[in-house]
Amino acid sequence: MAKTTLQGRQRNALTKFIDHTLLKADAKASDIARLCREAKEHGFKSVCVNPCWVPKCREMLAGTKVAVCTVIGFPLGATSTFAKVEESLQAIDDGADELDVVINQGLLKSDIYACFCELSEIVRECRAAKKGVVLKLILECCNLTKDEIVVASTAAKKAGFDFVKTSTGFGKGGATVADVKLMRKTVGAKMGVKAAGGIRDRKTALAMIRAGANRLGCSCGLALVK
Repeated sequence: MAKTTLQGRQRNALTKFIDHTLLKADAKASDIARLCREAKEHGFKSVCVNPCWVPKCREMLAGTKVAVCTVIGFPLGATSTFAKVEESLQAIDDGADELDVVINQGLLKSDIYACFCELSEIVRECRAAKKGVVLKLILECCNLTKDEIVVASTAAKKAGFDFVKTSTGFGKGGATVADVKLMRKTVGAKMGVKAAGGIRDRKTALAMIRAGANRLGCSCGLALVK
């Protein structure tokens, strides 16, 4: 009985870490509706969807504590700064509470100052549009060296992002404990770290939290709480 109770507590504790995610290109309206129902039922922190579904999620989740999260410049991060800003502002206007923005990896590797300027502009415009909007920067760590992860995480913190995030889930690799530890060490205790990509079971989820993640991006959220 004691073991069963402990497992139940672990499942309940995990729910507030989870961004219940569906970013497949062929996701249907019925799939998005199911995602929202599951998030409400289990008390997940947010649903994370492509921008076109933000209004539907906002409508379905009205009056709940489940946030609406969407992605910007997804999945490559290589759109223009103007495009990222406009996409962000449209998402906010549609009702998004949280934005997961993909860093321009090529710009990071070739001109860190220009990359920082882009991040700063996105933060400035989003903060002006909506007070309290949560901004997460997706690094796609599988494409970066350890030094580049440190540089990108530092730039995100200085630009004013609330979180750094490991992965899009569409790259060649997802979250690793080593990358989460490095990101946490770099940004310190107060900034958020989101682990995403390849988190399919409770054991992996708990390992990411122990490494320093305080948010988990999961397309298999139900598997973590059942």
